[in-house]
Amino acid sequence: MIYKKIKSYAKINLALNVLGKKEALHQIESLVAFVSLHDDILIKSSKSDKHHISFNGKFSRNIGKNNTITKLFEILEQKKLIRNKKFKIKINKRIPNKAGLGGGSMNAASILNYFVKKKIIKVKKKEIIEISKSIGSDVILGLNPTNSVLNSKNEIKKFYNNKKIYTLIVKPNFGCSTKQIYSKVKKFNKQKFKNPSKKMFDFEYLRRMENALESVAINEYPKLRSVKQFLEKLPNIVFVRMTGSGSAIVAYFQSKERCDFAKKQFTKKYKNYWCIASKTI
Repeated sequence: MIYKKIKSYAKINLALNVLGKKEALHQIESLVAFVSLHDDILIKSSKSDKHHISFNGKFSRNIGKNNTITKLFEILEQKKLIRNKKFKIKINKRIPNKAGLGGGSMNAASILNYFVKKKIIKVKKKEIIEISKSIGSDVILGLNPTNSVLNSKNEIKKFYNNKKIYTLIVKPNFGCSTKQIYSKVKKFNKQKFKNPSKKMFDFEYLRRMENALESVAINEYPKLRSVKQFLEKLPNIVFVRMTGSGSAIVAYFQSKERCDFAKKQFTKKYKNYWCIASKTI
């Protein structure tokens, strides 16, 4: 059987507020977009007696046996949703790990979405949500990668046909631990995204927002401050903000030309840091 190719897009948090803590979990709200940066997933059915999952590419190192994809298959097996079916999966990792770009979560979401659409598994919407949450809190966002508003109740409002935003995504030569960054959060935000609207994705609105985890990450990793300050001084920039719990920082532009020029300037200064020019999908 021929491999089916799936694109698994990177997620960026345009803005993120931490509203409080309930039991062991933090309550957040976020404005989310997806960019053209993606992992490639090859998938096909197999006659083997077990699933075979392999990773290759620039960011395939240090991905353990217990990852989001193996977790997805364990759940599907437990629920007896893929009886007598085994799959061979190859993932070309283009999205860096520990960057705040949701690479692993989006991989699981992309495969789950593929199984549902191809009717390989038959599940109701409620069960899809339950499966997603069992793998990771942000997996559900990747089932339908488009501009989204995530509120404090973990409800998602989707927006389509959005104006494209050009992004320069940069990552220092270190990653951030999501658990560590959240554990250092001491101050909480007021709720801002209670009434979702498409206007929330306009530059004028986004400029006034923040990522509440950014100051925490900068305190833990001071190098992030100098990276952000350098980006903010580049010409024609709209705003600069860390995504998720870091360590990736995103600079936002209104045109591809401005974004490409900024990339050239950045790579001159930070030769050992990864960066990519991308745009929202």
